[in-house]
Amino acid sequence: MFKLAHFSDIHLGPLPDVTFRQLASKRVTGYINWRRNRRLNLDHGIIDRITDDMLAQEPDHVALTGDLVNLALDKEIEAAKLWLEGLSSPENVTVVPGNHDAYVPGALDKAVKAWGSYMAGDGKRPPKDRHAFPFVRERGPIALVGVSSARATAPFLASGYFTKKQAKATRRLLEEAGKKGLFRVVMIHHPPIRGATGAHKRLYGIRRFQKMIRKVGAELVLHGHTHLPTVHHIEGPEGANVPVVGVAAAGQAHGGSKPPAHYNLFEIDGEAGNWSIRHSRRGATGKGEAVAELYSQVIA
Repeated sequence: MFKLAHFSDIHLGPLPDVTFRQLASKRVTGYINWRRNRRLNLDHGIIDRITDDMLAQEPDHVALTGDLVNLALDKEIEAAKLWLEGLSSPENVTVVPGNHDAYVPGALDKAVKAWGSYMAGDGKRPPKDRHAFPFVRERGPIALVGVSSARATAPFLASGYFTKKQAKATRRLLEEAGKKGLFRVVMIHHPPIRGATGAHKRLYGIRRFQKMIRKVGAELVLHGHTHLPTVHHIEGPEGANVPVVGVAAAGQAHGGSKPPAHYNLFEIDGEAGNWSIRHSRRGATGKGEAVAELYSQVIA
């Protein structure tokens, strides 16, 4: 059995000091949102409790599907790098970026360069810019395929993009992993599901993504972005159902409009053509309470 932990949307805080020059961009709207809403709905103590419990479960690997930061300031990106290094080694953690990690033009390149060791495909050097995707990492019977939907957008937009070029490369990686009989996990920030979020936050390329999965298959798709614990399915080859699993924001406080922080834990067993997946959610039921299992169900 292989244990895979999944969490997302940490939004590490507090924000460092921000200059007027840094706010002369889309960041001004994000800064206002942080002051009015996000900082009040985040509990950074819960991140420590979530990650401590996660590591106590002794997962074989950890998948983090983006939004490590808020405004993608240089100091935020560097702080997130130090936080990742404190979490575990790049061998044990795989990261893909989210829209907040690409908040303004140029930010994604900086984030990828800083966190590149956690985004490097097997046998590859740590990437230095946004052109590193997709990549694949094999861990035991698992193939983690990292995809980027992150892209700088205009104010009041948080949409993602899955391009033709990336679809073609991702399809090839999935085909190769399938021939090896591996359990294929696709990691992406935005949900590749129609109606999963508002139009201003949607993924452009959902049809392209789903067509790819329908053609070559995958065993599991993980995403963040919505801050919601969800399980959807999309069609795979020969009518197979591929689970698409979201997760609450790892920094979400209790008492907010979104579900409080938790993480997903998958117990994957079996072999090619006969995999089983038990999906559990672990989080705290109340402020200050211990992290415990909230839900458990076989989803495949």
